[in-house]
Amino acid sequence: MALTINTNLSSQIVQANLAKSTNQLNQAIERMTTGYKINHASDNAAGYSIARNWDTQLGSLDIAADNAATGADMLSTLEDHYQLVSSHVQRVRDLTEQAANGTYGEQSLKAIKSEIVARLEEIDRIAANCEFSGQYMMNGSMSDINIQVGTDGNADKSQIVLADKLFEKGDVASLFVSDAKTVNGQNIAAYNLKTAVTAKGSFSSVDAARRDKLASDCAGLTDGTTPASMLTYIDDVINKISDRVTTLGAAQNRIESAIESIGVQSENIMSSLSTLRDADVAKESSNYIKAQILQQASATLLATANQTPSIALNLL
Repeated sequence: MALTINTNLSSQIVQANLAKSTNQLNQAIERMTTGYKINHASDNAAGYSIARNWDTQLGSLDIAADNAATGADMLSTLEDHYQLVSSHVQRVRDLTEQAANGTYGEQSLKAIKSEIVARLEEIDRIAANCEFSGQYMMNGSMSDINIQVGTDGNADKSQIVLADKLFEKGDVASLFVSDAKTVNGQNIAAYNLKTAVTAKGSFSSVDAARRDKLASDCAGLTDGTTPASMLTYIDDVINKISDRVTTLGAAQNRIESAIESIGVQSENIMSSLSTLRDADVAKESSNYIKAQILQQASATLLATANQTPSIALNLL
């Protein structure tokens, strides 16, 4: 190789390698400090785009999981209210069975009726106040509810529809109505109100008349209806509540299944994203040491290479 002064090829080679090792050192530092091997689109253009898409999907799945969990909470709230209603209806049945025993006088029966009325009033109060996030679930005002459990607008894939039947009225008038049910050959007067209730005015007065009539029937204070004959009727109400709770349970199971499915999707995407984007710290630390050694060697050799032109002075 020619010995020149104007062009120091050795220095240029060393400088290029020094810049390269410095860039490698900086890249290793960046990857170890961020934990990612793809920090810029220039690192891996295709991988960068895929990682961004997967990040978006993970965010959408998180929202879907929250939506599903909220839907499950709503149904759990409704179920809890039905459990309360069921306990009151069961107590009404117990009192009715107690009243069927012929050992009680009229005063005792009136006391039984008084508690039955209180239980029925509480059922109506529970139904009127069964609320979740501003929606009242036991007053018959709700329509179908769409639970968004997917990441797109495809209703078949991404939505669970909670039919309005889940949100039927749960007050006394609705639970105890039975146009077909008869006792002693007569329709239950308490809630087939075409002939039984003639009260006029506010709805509350009609509801009060309904509750009072039903309580009288259960306590045996109404002619033509005995407490014993009411037991089967109340059992039908208990079965009706049980059927509603069973339907709620089926809907809850479906939502829980959706939550599990979302969890599987998220786990798979996170695993793929980790493989694509996460830095191998062991590998990067090795690259860091390697680049550091090359950088130090290049810096030392650069000092030597920069002295090469001075050798030409020895020829003068």
